[in-house]
Amino acid sequence: MKTIINNTDEKGRLITIDIVKANIYAILSLIPIIIIFGLPFFIIWKDKYSLTNISTYIHSIGASGIATISIKLIIVTLLGVVIHELIHGITWSFYTKKGWKSINFGFIWQMLTPYCHCSEPLTVKHYILGSVMPGIILGQIPALVAIQNGNIFLLLFGIFFSIAAVGDYMIVFLLRNEASDSLILDHETEVGCWLLEDNSKKKDG
Repeated sequence: MKTIINNTDEKGRLITIDIVKANIYAILSLIPIIIIFGLPFFIIWKDKYSLTNISTYIHSIGASGIATISIKLIIVTLLGVVIHELIHGITWSFYTKKGWKSINFGFIWQMLTPYCHCSEPLTVKHYILGSVMPGIILGQIPALVAIQNGNIFLLLFGIFFSIAAVGDYMIVFLLRNEASDSLILDHETEVGCWLLEDNSKKKDG
C-alpha cells in the first residue's frame, strides 16, 4: 500500500501514513460507514423521517431555523474535533510516567488538521487503546445510540467522527502483528509512530 511508510533508522522502525492519502481513505470510507449506521437507522425510523415529515419540519422552522441548526452543527463539530484530540491525550496520559506533562497538542495548518503527541514511549496495547478511543467515544457509540433513540443529528455526529477516526484505525491496522508489550514512540509531526526495535519483539518472534 503506497500510503504506508515503513522505514528503519537509528530511532527504530518508522510506521506512518501519508496524511493526504489518509484523508482520501476517510472520504472513501463514507459510503460503508453510512451503510453500517444509516441503513438500520432509516429502516427503524423510516416513518419518523419520511419525506413528508422532513418537508413539514423544514417549513415549520423556516430559513432562520435552518441557519441556527447549521451554526450549532458547525460549533458542535469543531468542539468534537478538539475533544477527539483530548481523548487521545487523556487516554495516553494514564500510561505515562509524567502523565499529562507528556502530552502535547498542535495544529498542521497546511492540512487544517489538529494533532495530539505523546512524548513518552507507550506499549503497543496502550498506544492502540489511545488511538481507537476517540473513534469509539465520538463515533461508534453516538451512532449506535442514535439508532436506538432515533436522533438524526446524533447519527450524523457519530458518522462524521467515525470517518474522522479512519487515520487512527489505519495505524492500528499496521500495528496488528506487533507484540502488545512492544514499545511505541508517537511521531512528533506525522500520523504514525516509531517502533522501538531494541525493546520490542514480534508475536511469533
